[in-house]
Amino acid sequence: MGFIQNDTSNVLVDTVLTDIGRQFLARNDGSFSITKFALADDEVDYTLIQKFGRTLGKYKIETNTPVFEAITNQSYAMKYKLISVSNPNLLRLPKLKLQGDGVSSTGKIVSVGNTTLKRVSVTVYQDIQDESSINIELQDQSFIVELDNKFVELLQATPDHIDRLQRASYVLNRDAGQTPLGGSKVTLEIATKAILESQFQVYGSRNNKNLISTFVKVSGVQSGSVYEFEIQVNKTS
Repeated sequence: MGFIQNDTSNVLVDTVLTDIGRQFLARNDGSFSITKFALADDEVDYTLIQKFGRTLGKYKIETNTPVFEAITNQSYAMKYKLISVSNPNLLRLPKLKLQGDGVSSTGKIVSVGNTTLKRVSVTVYQDIQDESSINIELQDQSFIVELDNKFVELLQATPDHIDRLQRASYVLNRDAGQTPLGGSKVTLEIATKAILESQFQVYGSRNNKNLISTFVKVSGVQSGSVYEFEIQVNKTS
């Protein structure tokens, strides 16, 4: 993380290791080595460019935008990572959408049960507006899926990592075939775990202790697109 100190124009950098990085460093066997890094623009308000124009808007972003404090949880550290694309005429980026079993009309909530309806199959796919196809450089070849390991899991997949908050991360290859616009897709077989009555009492909704809400985050590795949706686990379904 870095920011410009206006009174001196110095660039100050605040760097921390994520929880995974600390685990590797704690091994103390010489295997810890930083080989890659990522940049993100989570803090940037691009409406400033629409409001003030490219030149003045860019200046206001560079001089006035506060930067988030560096945090160690990799699930929240960078949401909108920057990508490199060779096409100088690229105007629009693809986004991710959701369809499948138990998906609400808004595409933001997936309903699943804890007794008989314990499994759903959903598909996350790339889509783009006002374009005839998705640039080949932005076609995701793999996806990162993050979810709460206390309540749900992906069938036929093994987590690459589970952090201290029980947030599981999976890396999945894209499905075979493409969408009509040339985008990629990935199918998620989501199942509820054995959730105890005591967990429903602790984590259940304030107004309905038969319902637990948890969230899934899907990120396209090549496009940088992120999609988050809610899973509602019903104890009686």
